[in-house]
Amino acid sequence: MPKLIAEPTRFPDDTMTISEFFGRISTGDSSVSIARLTSAAGWSEPPQRPEFDEFTLVIRGALYLTSEDGSVTIVRENQGVFVPAGEQVQYSSPEEPGADYVAVCLPAFAPELSHRECR
Repeated sequence: MPKLIAEPTRFPDDTMTISEFFGRISTGDSSVSIARLTSAAGWSEPPQRPEFDEFTLVIRGALYLTSEDGSVTIVRENQGVFVPAGEQVQYSSPEEPGADYVAVCLPAFAPELSHRECR
């Protein structure tokens, strides 16, 4: 029987909102995390080297991914990107209007699996 997720678990901060529909935090599922993220123009997070694969689909705006070697991949509306586990990446949305995107993490996202650098 289908199981409706009537509303996601939300994690807002000043420049980013994470709405997790499936995953460790919202449904207790450690195998996959599916979340919608909305970031304001000018947002960036510290570099990270996650223990999970991340598949991202940009719905609106543009998402920038900076690799460990300094190269930047720009993912625009209706484009997707894959970042394999163990690869260092820094996400940001420097352009107006920011970015609205869906991220799928395998296994599910957990802060302790992100290995974010301190700023």
